[in-house]
Amino acid sequence: MNFVAYNPTRLVFGAGSLSKLGELTSPYGKKALIVTGGNSVKKSGVFARAVASLNAAGVAVAECAGIEPNPRITSVKRGADIARAEKCDVVIALGGGSAMDASKVIAAAALYDGDPWNLIGHGQENWAIPKQALPIITVPTLAATGSEMNAGAVISNEETKVKSFVQAECLFPKVALVDPELTLSVPQDQTAYCVCDIITHVTEGYFNGVDGTPIQDRFAEGVIINAIEWGKKAVADGNNLDAREQVQWASIVALNGWVQAGTSGGYPVHMIEHALSAHHDITHGAGLAIVNPAWMRFAAKSRPERFAQFAERVFGLSPAGKDTTTLALEGIDAYVTFLKEIGCPTTLSEVGIGEELFEQYAKDAVLVVRDKEGNLLGRPPMSQDDIVAVLRSAL
Repeated sequence: MNFVAYNPTRLVFGAGSLSKLGELTSPYGKKALIVTGGNSVKKSGVFARAVASLNAAGVAVAECAGIEPNPRITSVKRGADIARAEKCDVVIALGGGSAMDASKVIAAAALYDGDPWNLIGHGQENWAIPKQALPIITVPTLAATGSEMNAGAVISNEETKVKSFVQAECLFPKVALVDPELTLSVPQDQTAYCVCDIITHVTEGYFNGVDGTPIQDRFAEGVIINAIEWGKKAVADGNNLDAREQVQWASIVALNGWVQAGTSGGYPVHMIEHALSAHHDITHGAGLAIVNPAWMRFAAKSRPERFAQFAERVFGLSPAGKDTTTLALEGIDAYVTFLKEIGCPTTLSEVGIGEELFEQYAKDAVLVVRDKEGNLLGRPPMSQDDIVAVLRSAL
């Protein structure tokens, strides 16, 4: 194992911690751009409480509202324009993964003279990976993406129908203020999609990473097991604060670099799902619930022992009297059963997607993350034909 682990984000976690927002923000700026999604943060009173805390600490506020579920580059441009016009010196994400991802790129775009789309990798020759950004504070209102404590962001271009990412050190939030009470109002279906998102972040590294990482395997399995256990409880009772806390913590550790340290894994499922949601604007977690099991069945053919380990350790399935492939497939079936139990779609037909654009999705999926032969990175690498085959199996 050869790797570098680095995460400078200060995490402040706990029910009721929203009241500390002003205290935590004031060292980084005197005027904050608050980036939000829909109206839920205002209807719930969370926005007003956040502003009150900031004002009490001497921090003035401007707002960029209306960030879409799959945040668009046009909204990033709008936010950067507001930040410059209002002379904001810190950016606060108050919302879900979309608000957090948009905030990171807004913070970089506010200090960038070119087209913000150049900051996002989409196959261009000269990718303007950000070197500087305004300080970022993240306040998640749902538990799913882990964006509150990492340096990545995913943005969509509605004109080109491309959804892609950027990752840069300057995009690490200075502070992640995580108050699980803010997730109590998340609807049942969205809670289920969030749980799937968390699990997929972990399975990407678990199945696509290098060999010889037994400690990381156990970390990953533990996060998945607990996401399943507490995710069921959060879906069944959205007011269960204990469940919300555990799901929130699972979301953070699933993608803050801890579980993935040393694994060097690819993210083929995410790349395929990004291609789907760029065209159809479906909820990311719902798309992952469809793509991940289909991809798992494809990948298990070349690495059945890994999926058999998943079946045995995560779902407690017995290997007695079974060959490795049979056990591997039983584990995938058990995962699909769980997804259905919490209300996630597991086929493309359930979300109204047919096979008309499969070749386009496959082409889009390999725009950025590909090997020298043009294959999507993963174990095994995937040709565009492989991607189409996986999508067909998900119909």
